[in-house]
Amino acid sequence: MKFSVTIQPKLDDWKIIKEAEDLGYDAAWVPDSQMIWSDCYATMALAAQATSKIEIGTGVAIPGTRIAPVTAHSIASINLIAPGRTFLGIGTGHTAMRVMGMNPMPIKPFREYLRVVRSLLNGEEVEYSLNGKTRPIRFLHGDLGFRNIEDSIPIYVAANGPRALQTAGAYGDGLITVFADEPEVMTFTMGMVNQGAQEVGRDLGTNYHTAALALPVIQRAGEAIDSERIVRQCGSFVTAVLHFVYEIYNYTKQEEVVPEYMRSIWDEYRNFVDSMNTKEDRRFQELHDGHCTYHVEAERKFITPDMIRGVCIVGSPSEIVEELRKAESLGLKEVSLLPSMIGFRESMEEFATEVMSSD
Repeated sequence: MKFSVTIQPKLDDWKIIKEAEDLGYDAAWVPDSQMIWSDCYATMALAAQATSKIEIGTGVAIPGTRIAPVTAHSIASINLIAPGRTFLGIGTGHTAMRVMGMNPMPIKPFREYLRVVRSLLNGEEVEYSLNGKTRPIRFLHGDLGFRNIEDSIPIYVAANGPRALQTAGAYGDGLITVFADEPEVMTFTMGMVNQGAQEVGRDLGTNYHTAALALPVIQRAGEAIDSERIVRQCGSFVTAVLHFVYEIYNYTKQEEVVPEYMRSIWDEYRNFVDSMNTKEDRRFQELHDGHCTYHVEAERKFITPDMIRGVCIVGSPSEIVEELRKAESLGLKEVSLLPSMIGFRESMEEFATEVMSSD
């Protein structure tokens, strides 16, 4: 299994990717979210220049904020600095759009977006539509070293729902999804991916990549699962999942989208959101404050033992290794860690030392 980190892109802290490389991590995922972090491509360029082995890519790129040719040229530019170790993770844009009060890109235009990006990265001319006009486009000046599409850039599609999973099979070289070590979950997930591939005549073979965003948390002997040390490491990840579920519930109004481990706090959390100081048409700004970076102190009460167990992989190093091997046996090929910013280095080093070294 490969191990990677998903960082909070901070332009003057790009060295964390070099540190991950030195610790033995295989890849670094750099999120694209314009309202909360530094620019992902600028961060990747600095890191790519200073590293030599670690794979670097978007985790994930957002189609709603950049047109397809821009995304293709941006990742191909990074591939010029880190040839053969660049990848494009891409999704419909939950966070980057929600933090502006907007919706992620619907699946139909997302599929079209992926078609254009894949064609351009393959060096092909492709029909592209913008503002009611459709024109054939291709990269120019290919022999002058402005970008690198000679070294293949794999596309990893972020997906959870059935239609998105089918899209990952139709256009992706891999999938990034939530961590699961239950056979029925992986069977459903890969069944949808393979169905999407079959619909467009693709054979995914054995090289199709599968990655999961997760947070293994090492619990020390006698340590409470909600100790301040553990909460410091996982608080932002736990609350980000809470925000995500709330957004899905607010859109669908279906109670079944709320996972079992969240139900004991669900009513209290909904009341908490309803009582926020911001007006409803601006509430998205307060709702996503701290997203995957830190936890807002007022939300500390929602980081309960049940939430931590439900969202994270918690246990001793040997217990975490067992969980990871179980997921690997079901077809998972990569796990990417996303600790809170304040506890990032501690968590990254601890996992490398105590889990990666014994896996």
